[in-house]
Amino acid sequence: MDGNGRWAQARRRPRSFGHRAGVETVRRIVEDASEIGIKHLTLYSFSTENWTRPKAEIAALMALMREYIEADLKRLADEGVRIRILGTRQGLKADVLRLIDMAESQTATNSDFNLNIAFNYGGRDELLRAAAKAVASGADMSTMDEAGFGAFFDTAGQPDPDLVIRTSGERRISNFLLWQAAYAEFVFTDVLWPDFQRSDLIDALTEYTHRERRFGAADTSEVA
Repeated sequence: MDGNGRWAQARRRPRSFGHRAGVETVRRIVEDASEIGIKHLTLYSFSTENWTRPKAEIAALMALMREYIEADLKRLADEGVRIRILGTRQGLKADVLRLIDMAESQTATNSDFNLNIAFNYGGRDELLRAAAKAVASGADMSTMDEAGFGAFFDTAGQPDPDLVIRTSGERRISNFLLWQAAYAEFVFTDVLWPDFQRSDLIDALTEYTHRERRFGAADTSEVA
């Protein structure tokens, strides 16, 4: 979800104004995705690299995380949404940890829609944490297969993403779901996240349906 800051700057407003507008887009897109029939949605909200941002901006982002969970948790739970927070818990304050635990525990039995929020998340960090968990469990890394190793990731038990959408014109993965997105399709859009609409989501899904996913297999479409 990229472009909040640029969206705000274009309106001569502080970056926090853009982040707040971005939260409203989150609310819309979660509803739209569920209505369209998507069962799993992962939103990249705060990366492990974002700690290098100005302290005031980090404080605003943390406040928005608290506000979103406190304001929306009951409604999401009632609508059958299961919430999972991907990422490391290190560096998070006690009140944020409490809200994360509350969001996950109060929606743990839901299954209609799976909402992952990647918060304090980095793909490389997740790989390191998964390896550490595997070693701590006593697993033999020399004989472990991909499925066995995948069980130690934050997304264990969920399907790998079919489609990754990045907003705001950026053309890179930025440490997002490095393991899981190995065969995902990518759609890049110039639309800034606060302006991202249901129609943009549908456009991305339409483009995805026109892709041929071979997962490394040869293209035999022209073979006689």
